[in-house]
Amino acid sequence: MSVAAPLRLQVLRADYADAVHASALVTLLDAYARDPAGGGKALSDYARTQLVAELAARPQAFSVLAFDGSMPVGLVNCIEGFSTFQCRPLVNVHDVVVLASHRGQRVAEQMLALAEEVARERGACKLTLEVLQGNQSACRLYERLGFAAYQLDPAMGQAQFLQKWLA
Repeated sequence: MSVAAPLRLQVLRADYADAVHASALVTLLDAYARDPAGGGKALSDYARTQLVAELAARPQAFSVLAFDGSMPVGLVNCIEGFSTFQCRPLVNVHDVVVLASHRGQRVAEQMLALAEEVARERGACKLTLEVLQGNQSACRLYERLGFAAYQLDPAMGQAQFLQKWLA
């Protein structure tokens, strides 16, 4: 009977100028994109080659990486927005990626804790994210971490996330 090696997890803020971090970010996001929860299609060549530079060019963007030893196993991409009602920044957790081999080991929880720390440093009033209803394990994680459906007045119902693709 073999016992799995303990995680040597390191969670850190990504440095877009670091080649190891840049490669990890693209590899992990591509793995997420290929997963059914990410749409089931690989990143485009353009996204693979330009993503890190485009994130680096945006001071409102930051990413968190998780490494098990030297192996990248998790990624959270965040984009700062603005709450007009609070007149303060907010941080949208745009992508949460954990490789299948490391799911269920609290990797996402640790990455989200660091994302929250960075958001607080930026003076953000809240974190936001979107999740597919069918991703029950992610839904349970987010609820456990204090995320809840957004509503202002219960009579008006919960907010819905909508999109419109632009050509």
